[in-house]
Amino acid sequence: MAQKPKIALIISSTRETRFADKPAEWLFAKMQARSDFDSEILDLRDFNLPFFNEAASNLWVESQDPNAKRWQQALARFDGYIFLVAEYNRSMTGALKNALDQAYVEWVRKPMAAFGYGSIGAARAIEHLRTSAIELQMHPCRFGVHIGGSDFFKVHPLGQNGPISEIEQVIAPATEAMFDDVVWWASALKAARLEVAADD
Repeated sequence: MAQKPKIALIISSTRETRFADKPAEWLFAKMQARSDFDSEILDLRDFNLPFFNEAASNLWVESQDPNAKRWQQALARFDGYIFLVAEYNRSMTGALKNALDQAYVEWVRKPMAAFGYGSIGAARAIEHLRTSAIELQMHPCRFGVHIGGSDFFKVHPLGQNGPISEIEQVIAPATEAMFDDVVWWASALKAARLEVAADD
């Protein structure tokens, strides 16, 4: 039996007052409840990444900054990624864009999906993320999750600040579809990567 794929939940907001922790807790519990993949959290707060200042992407030149190398080593352990996405001024956070740029080799031929939140569910930020992911040779999955509109204000501190469980019935089907999609592509692409490596 093939080894289960390993999927990272990447928390992409680093603000002290971020909302991300509430959906992250809910989403990670759902990830851990699945039996078809293993999961861990990668929180950008924990990596202290500098602004990208290397000679080139690590596709071409080995990175020199030790924090960038630690980030790359963390990413390399996974077969796919689910990004928890906040929308800042119609795009992803600067911290996430920088984190994408601080690696390349580790992203290649792996699937990604996104769980977004904001007034329109981080739709614009996720579209930017998907564009970057394509350039980094990731496979963007079809299914994702968007907490937007009245559902967002039911759970956000600027609204009713309720628990995510209050909107679970709305977002759970999309969440499970996202998991199914990510694990299918993670398994397929992992097998393909191993086959290519065996031929080299």
